[in-house]
Amino acid sequence: MIKKKRIILGIILVGYFMIILDNSIIFTGTVKIAQTMHLNEVQLSWIQNAYALFFGGFMLLGGRAGDIFGRKRIFELGLFIFAIGSLLVGLATTGEFMIIFRAFQGIGAAIIAPTTLALIMDNFVGKERTKAVAWYGSMAGVGASVSQILGGFFAATVGWRFGFFINVPIAIAMIIMSYKFIPEGNKQPGKFDWLGAIFSLIAVSSLIYAIDGAKEPLLFGVIGLVSLLLFILVESKASQPIMPLKVFLNRFRVGAYIGRIAFTGAMMAFWFFTPQMLQEYLHYSPFAAGIAFLPLTIVTFIFSLQVPKLTNKLGNGMLLLIGITITLIGMVTVIFYQHGYWLELAVPMMIVGVGQGLAFAPLTAAGIFEVNDKNAGAASGVVNVMHQIGAAFGISLVTSLTVGIHNPVIKFSMSMKWISILLLIVVVVTILFILPKKIK
Repeated sequence: MIKKKRIILGIILVGYFMIILDNSIIFTGTVKIAQTMHLNEVQLSWIQNAYALFFGGFMLLGGRAGDIFGRKRIFELGLFIFAIGSLLVGLATTGEFMIIFRAFQGIGAAIIAPTTLALIMDNFVGKERTKAVAWYGSMAGVGASVSQILGGFFAATVGWRFGFFINVPIAIAMIIMSYKFIPEGNKQPGKFDWLGAIFSLIAVSSLIYAIDGAKEPLLFGVIGLVSLLLFILVESKASQPIMPLKVFLNRFRVGAYIGRIAFTGAMMAFWFFTPQMLQEYLHYSPFAAGIAFLPLTIVTFIFSLQVPKLTNKLGNGMLLLIGITITLIGMVTVIFYQHGYWLELAVPMMIVGVGQGLAFAPLTAAGIFEVNDKNAGAASGVVNVMHQIGAAFGISLVTSLTVGIHNPVIKFSMSMKWISILLLIVVVVTILFILPKKIK
C-alpha cells in the first residue's frame, strides 16, 4: 500500500479498535464496578448490554447516514458522539446513569462501525481490500483481548473510569486526521428510514431483555417478535430501507450473519465470565486478571497477521472452518477447569487465540461477499449489527442459564459448556452455508 493508503487504513482501524475496545473494556473491571455502583449480576450485564444494544440498534441507521451524507463526514460525527458518551460514562455516579450513558456511547459506536468498513470498500480494491478487510476483521478479536489487559490495568491503578476518559483525546485526534487525509466519497441522495430504525431497536432490545432481566419475559419476547415482523414489513416496502432485504438473498452472507451472532456471543461471554472467575476464585487483582489474557491476545495477533496469506491459499470458507474448529477445541478443554492458571487456562487460551485470530477476518469478508457499492454501507452495517446482537445475546443467554450458581468453578464450567455449544453452531453453519464457496 502507498503511504497515504496506509494512513487512511490506520485512521479507520484506530476508530474501529476504539469502539471494539469499549465493547469489553469493562470486563476485567466488573468486580470493581459492581462494588462501586452496588450492582447485582443482571444489572452488571446490562452495563454491557446497553452499549451493545444501542450499538446494534442504531447501526443500520448509521450506515444509511454514511451513504446519504458521505461516510467521511458521518465517521467524524460518530467519533464526536462517542467521545462525549465516553466522558459521561466516566463521570457517572450511579449504575442507572452509567447504563444510560453507555447507551448514548453505543449510538456513537453505531455511527462509526458501518462507516469504517464502508470506507475500506471506498478506498481499497482487489488485494489491497483483502488485506485491509483482514486487518479490520482482526481488530474485533485483538481489540477485545487487549481491552481485558487495559481494563484491568486501569481498574487496579488509576481507576476503571480512565478506560473511558482516554477515548476523548483519541477520538479528537482521529477527527483531525480524518479531516486531513480521508477523501470525500460519493453521496447517494435519499432519506432516512426512521420507522425501520425504531422497529429494529425495539425488536432487538425486547428480545435480549426477555432473555436476561425481564420480570415478564414472555411479554417482552412477544413484543420483540412482533417488532421484528413489523421491521421486515417496513423494510420490504421502504423505497430506501436501512436494511435492504436483498442483502439476505445471498446464502453465504446469511451464513456469515448467523455465524457472527453465535461466534461473537461465545467470545463475549468468555471474556465476560473469565475475569470474574479469576478475581472471585483465584483472587487475582483486576490488572492480574487482565494480564492473564496475554496468551490469548498475543496468539490472536500473531495468527491474524497470517490471514491474508492463508486466505489466498485456502479460501475464506476453509480458513473460517479451521479457525472456528480450533476455537471450539480450546473452549471445550476449559469446561474441565478445576484450579490454577497455566495448564488449565493459559494453554487453552492460546488454542482459542489461534482460532480467534484465524476466524474473525474471514467471517467479516463473508458478510460483505458480492455486495455492490450501492449497498456497501447497509451490508457493512448488517455485519456490525450481528456482531453487537451476538455480544448482547451471548452474555445475556449464558448469564440467564448460570444465574444462581454460587460456586465460581461450577458456574465457570457451566458457562464454558454453553459457550462451546454456540461455537459448535458456528461450525455447522460454516459447513452448510459458507464452505461451498471460495470467498476472497
